[in-house]
Amino acid sequence: MRPHILVIDDDDKITSLLRRSLAFEGYEVSTASNGPAGLGIVADKSADLVILDVMMPGIDGWEVCRRLRTAGMNVPVLMLTAKDDVQDRVKGLDLGADDYLVKPFALEELMARVRALMRRRPESAGENNRLRFDDLVLDVDGREAIRGDNRIELTAKEFDLLHLFMQNPKRVLSRDQIMDKIWGYDYSGESNVLEVYVAMLRQKLEEFGDKRLIQTVRGAGYVLKGDS
Repeated sequence: MRPHILVIDDDDKITSLLRRSLAFEGYEVSTASNGPAGLGIVADKSADLVILDVMMPGIDGWEVCRRLRTAGMNVPVLMLTAKDDVQDRVKGLDLGADDYLVKPFALEELMARVRALMRRRPESAGENNRLRFDDLVLDVDGREAIRGDNRIELTAKEFDLLHLFMQNPKRVLSRDQIMDKIWGYDYSGESNVLEVYVAMLRQKLEEFGDKRLIQTVRGAGYVLKGDS
C-alpha cells in the first residue's frame, strides 16, 4: 500500500505542483483547499503525512493542526507559511507540527523533508502489532480489521474507535471516556456521534453474519466481549 499524503492549501498552483511531484515519487496524494475539507478527508481516510498551509481563510493551518492533535491523531504535519518569523514557527511547533517550511520553498527541500518525516514513522512490528479478540484481528499498521477470512475497511474514526475497544477488552468504557479519547472536547455532550459510529462499526463487523462483539451496557457505556 502506497503511503498517503494529504496537502491542505488554498493556493491551486501549490496543490497542483505537490500533487504531481508527490505522485511521481510514488505517494498517494489527496488535496484540500481549506481546513474543514482537509479535516473531513483525515476523518474518512487516514493519512501518513499532512502538508498544511498556515494562512488559509476561515480555519487556518494552526487551528487544523490543533484539532488533529486534540483528536489524538499523531500523523506527521509539515506546515507551510509565507511568514519567516520565529514566533510563528514556535507557535506551529507548540501546536504539534513536526516540521516547518517557509514559502517560497525549493521543491527538492520539501521532498527531502517529506522523506525525513516518513522515516520517523514507526516500523511495522508484523504480528506483534496486531490486536486479537475472539475471531477479530486488528492490523494496527494496515489500519484494517480482519474477521475470519474477511478484511474490513475502516474509516479513520472507525479504526480509532475499534482500536480503543481492542485495547480494553471486556472493560466497560463510558460514553464520556470514549468521547474524550476519540473526539476530544469538540463535540457537545448531547451529540449522538458516538452512537452513529458504533452502529456503523457494528454493521461492518457483523456484515457476514458474525456475532456481535461490541455490546451496549445500559446506563454505563460499551464493552467489547464475546457474549452475544
